[in-house]
Amino acid sequence: MIRISTENGLRHSIEIGEHLLHTDVPVEFGGEASGPEPHDLFDAAIGACKALTLMLYAKQKGMPLDGLDVQVSRDDSEERQGVYRLAVQLELHGALDDAQRQQLLRIADKCPVHKLVTSSEVQITTQLEGA
Repeated sequence: MIRISTENGLRHSIEIGEHLLHTDVPVEFGGEASGPEPHDLFDAAIGACKALTLMLYAKQKGMPLDGLDVQVSRDDSEERQGVYRLAVQLELHGALDDAQRQQLLRIADKCPVHKLVTSSEVQITTQLEGA
């Protein structure tokens, strides 16, 4: 379970198991910019999932992937029209041949979070406590 609680103003704590994160909004929206905003956390989840998926896959297949860097950038221009556009750039480190690099590129789009948001119908139910 994930628990989010107001700390001060618009700053909130996010408890995920034994891990603690924070979220806030930029100053121009009334926050203090003391933590990433929710869109950034979503974008980070995509990048982290791709990184973990690639490292696990490479380890399982015995590929010489020593590490990787993932950069996620967002184009907000069409969000109000229902299009959420992310660009993910992968930098693979290790003595990989071209075939291995292309295989890892294909696997990156099979990470569970990528698959969830691109091929699933996500349903969310929100209700008041005690209702």
